[in-house]
Formats: sequence, structure tokens, C-alpha cells
Amino acid sequence: MAQIVVIDREGVEHQVERAPGVRIMELLRDLDFGVAAICGGTCSCATCHVYIDESWQDRLSPPSPDESYLVQALSSYRQSVSRLSCQIAFTEALDGIKLMIAPTE
Repeated sequence: MAQIVVIDREGVEHQVERAPGVRIMELLRDLDFGVAAICGGTCSCATCHVYIDESWQDRLSPPSPDESYLVQALSSYRQSVSRLSCQIAFTEALDGIKLMIAPTE
């Protein structure tokens, strides 16, 4: 098991343990924190937009051009730490990752 720290849209912090091996979007959707994940993880909707804590930025691969475009085009709440959670695999290396769920449009 690995831990993920999620700050929901109300600002409440949740520490959750889950088995690695899925996309972070799947964890957030299954935890019912309001992540719609409409496209099911195909990087085509930006409804899984999150803010990754700055201390974790260098542990993630950079966003793909498609992910960057979607965050820019579909989210007025974008920040420098914005990512689509469907594009981040939850692995042992990300044990303890901290993120905040972005506001909805």
C-alpha cells in the first residue's frame, strides 16, 4: 500500500492508502471526491484537473503536449502546478504524494 494526500474542494485534507498500479484519476474518482473523469482517462476532457504540491513536481514526468493543451484550453483555474490526474500513474515512487483537487468549471 502507498499513501496519497488529497485536499478536497472544501479544503479538507484526506490521507488515503491505496495499492499502486492505477492512474491517480481512478483513485480520486473511486474515493468520490468530485472528480468526474468524464473521458475515463483518455486525456480529452480535463475533468480530473488537480494541483500537484510543488515538492512533488520533480518526481513526475513532464506533461505531454496534449495534457498541457487541455489544461490551458479547458480550465480557467490552471496554475503552474496543474496536471490531469489521468496522466499520472500512482506508483510506489509516489508514496505520500500531495495534491489538491482543482475547482470545477
